[in-house]
Formats: sequence, structure tokens, C-alpha cells
Amino acid sequence: MKQKLTFNNSKGQKLVGILSNPTDDRKKPMIILCHGFSSSKDAPTYTKLETMFNEKSISTFRFDFFGHGESQGKFEDITISEAVDDILNAIDFLKKQGYSKFGLIGSSFGGMASILTASKSNDLFVLGLRAPVSDYLGKIVAQITNTEINDWKKKGYTYYISSKQGKMRLNYSFFEDSENVDGYKAAEKIDIPTIIVHGDADVNVPLEQSKKTARIIPDCKLEIIKGAGHHFSNPAEAEKAVELIFDFIVKHSK
Repeated sequence: MKQKLTFNNSKGQKLVGILSNPTDDRKKPMIILCHGFSSSKDAPTYTKLETMFNEKSISTFRFDFFGHGESQGKFEDITISEAVDDILNAIDFLKKQGYSKFGLIGSSFGGMASILTASKSNDLFVLGLRAPVSDYLGKIVAQITNTEINDWKKKGYTYYISSKQGKMRLNYSFFEDSENVDGYKAAEKIDIPTIIVHGDADVNVPLEQSKKTARIIPDCKLEIIKGAGHHFSNPAEAEKAVELIFDFIVKHSK
């Protein structure tokens, strides 16, 4: 059974998700799927994972972060902390629906939000990360100049160029929030089985970030896909990334 559902974040804004439960058995694992920056719950990675998990009688919940897809809010106001709050509220919402065993999968921006969530929540049993950001501040500083950062601060906003949606306004609060979140410190608190899949040709998020995170998390498997970029644009690379995460989650769902 597949349902479009809504729930609120801590600010009372409505978030939209797709819950897919093939058996209606709420004692079985529920896997929460978290998309990347400027993406949505309908990204091919997550619709594919939904189908694959459902075929194994595992439920899924893919939802749009605040300011993304069908959820309320303006994209320009998004922060990493906001995304973490969204995931925590998704977990609480699903617990009220009778689910109790949660897995979490996140890509890129959603990957960092998932790392931070896993460091805060005791409701998770497994974590899957696809090209996750672990150090957003380092990523930003490596990609733009100090002059650009100062201009961002002075104006209060900048423009993010999305490969699919074009020019999108992003407020300086995103940078300020990035200064106050640390994926590596969060990783120190993660004690659940974790898999990280990252391409060695990723120019958006350095592979070294995932290598460092994998060294910190005690029970972590790092899978490096040779030649793959951040978006796993090659169909074979994309399929490999999905299969690695899927197999790992299924193994730990038994």
C-alpha cells in the first residue's frame, strides 16, 4: 500500500512524504529515504530503492525536506539543522503510525543530515550514506572565495546553481549553520552498522571526507566506486551505488 502523507516539522510547516508498506506489517523495518540538496523525494535513486525494498517486504518513507518538492517553506531558508529537524520529525510521525525499527539512507546534503540525525536518535538500527557531505563548511570554503563569502554575508543571500533547477537563492543562514555543525564529531556518536558509498572522481564532495568518517564510525563499511562522480551519472555506477546500499540494509534488516 502506497500513501501520500503529510506531517509537520518543529516550525509547524507541512512536509510531504510517500509511505510504501507492501505488507502493512508495522513490526518490520521502515527505511527513511533522504534526498540531496535541491532534489526531492521523487529522485530516481529513491523511487528505485522504494521498489527494491518493497519487493523484500520492507517499508519505505521518502519525503521532501523543508523548501523542497511538495513540502512547505522556501528553499532559500534551508539549513542543515532544519533538515535534521525534518528527519527527527519524520521518525516521530512514523512512530505514531506504529513503526519502531528504522533505517536511514541519505545522499549528499541528505547524507550529512542523516549523519547528524544518527548521532541524536536512538531509534535507528542501520545507516546508508551515498556521497555524503561530512564537512559542509570545508566544502563551501573550498568552492568559493573569501570575497564571495563576504558578499554573501553583506547581501544576506547568494545564488546556488542547480543542475536541474537553475539559479536558486540561498540565504546566508545556511553558511552560519554550516559553521555550527560538525559531521565528524557527530560520527563519533554513531554506533549502528553504516555503509558509505562514494565515487573516487567526486569533485563536489571530496572522497577524503567519507574516508575520514568511515575511520571514525566503529562499524562502518566504505565502498569506493572507481571513476564515479558525485551524482553517479553513469547508469552502471548509479546502479552499483544503489545495490551496495540496498544489500547492506537488507542484510542488517533480518
